[in-house]
Amino acid sequence: MAFWKGMKAYAKDDAGMGTVEIILIIVVLVGLVLIFKKQITTIVNELFDSITTKSADVAR
Repeated sequence: MAFWKGMKAYAKDDAGMGTVEIILIIVVLVGLVLIFKKQITTIVNELFDSITTKSADVAR
């Protein structure tokens, strides 16, 4: 019981959110982007192609 109370208190406490944690989160996100760069590029290109095609259809 005391463990869960401690975990709840820790989850509510935002005093530990410092610069190091923010930098680590950014590093992880950049790493994921680098790992999945090809897939992300493919999805974005398909999305823009779809937008271009559908907007051309609407303009007609």
